[in-house]
Amino acid sequence: MKARRLLITGAAGFTGAHAVRYFHAAGAEVTAVVRRPAAASPWPEGVRQFTCDLSDRQAVAAMVAEAEPDEVLHLAGRNSVPESWRDPLLYMETNVMATLYLLEALRTRPAGRILVAGSRLKYRPGTVSGPPHPYSLSKTLEELVSLAWGTLFKQPVLMAEPCNLIGPGPSTGFCSLLAQHIVRSEAAAYGGTEAPPAFRLSSRHALRDFLDVRDAVRAYDYILQHGTEGNIYRIDSGTQRTLGDISGKLLVHARAPVPMDWGPDAPEGEQAIPAGHPGGADTGSGPEVNAAALGWKPELSLEQSLREIVDYCRSGRGGRLS
Repeated sequence: MKARRLLITGAAGFTGAHAVRYFHAAGAEVTAVVRRPAAASPWPEGVRQFTCDLSDRQAVAAMVAEAEPDEVLHLAGRNSVPESWRDPLLYMETNVMATLYLLEALRTRPAGRILVAGSRLKYRPGTVSGPPHPYSLSKTLEELVSLAWGTLFKQPVLMAEPCNLIGPGPSTGFCSLLAQHIVRSEAAAYGGTEAPPAFRLSSRHALRDFLDVRDAVRAYDYILQHGTEGNIYRIDSGTQRTLGDISGKLLVHARAPVPMDWGPDAPEGEQAIPAGHPGGADTGSGPEVNAAALGWKPELSLEQSLREIVDYCRSGRGGRLS
């Protein structure tokens, strides 16, 4: 049987690096697309690396012509809300136009599925409040144009919408940031130096759904193989936990005192802050389906994920997964 030829953008990122390893181990011929060679992890033998600036239309077309993928997992993009305020046009170029350049380059090929990773931080167009930040606007537009391009030009486009992804690797998410703080606190205690400033929670009562990135990558595989074109697939664990609870589970692994600022207590009778984000409702651009409907389900426990995050931060591998 012919191996799947899969092109993965954003391969140097947190999710991308895990995706490259997963699909390569599953027997796919993987092309790992990175923006800068220096940012890439050492890939398993047989993985092909391609350096490409996705905001360069001609470079994207040349890359697709050379790689000749059967399937595409589009993970590249920017995801910092503060940065999106500082440079909103960069977010339009990176998250919207780069996606369109990729779809357009694939339009001339008899390609298989194209899975675009969206965001829960999208908003509903036409609401009174409007988008909460430029990042939200960019991801909403990315979803709209991706599914519209698929409809207009008969391309097999699907969307994935993961919750908060965690796990070992170079992440800037909440769990990884707290794990790094734990490791810095341990180093200060062992070295007899001053402890780092306290890690502050904006709210210990805020609810979030956390899922191991490796489970999310498996969900991407299920969607590519079994998903319905034009659908938006939500990927989550199905369990929401407070940031205070998650912090406590991480701090169990600390080997030294860890300075913490737990933020204000909720007033008596106040309900926990719900998960989700301003305007984070269905945009109406496509049917939303949980990936569990395809037969996928999480396999890694929260406790395993948190333990491996702390172990990864202690290892000092500087972004490398192996």
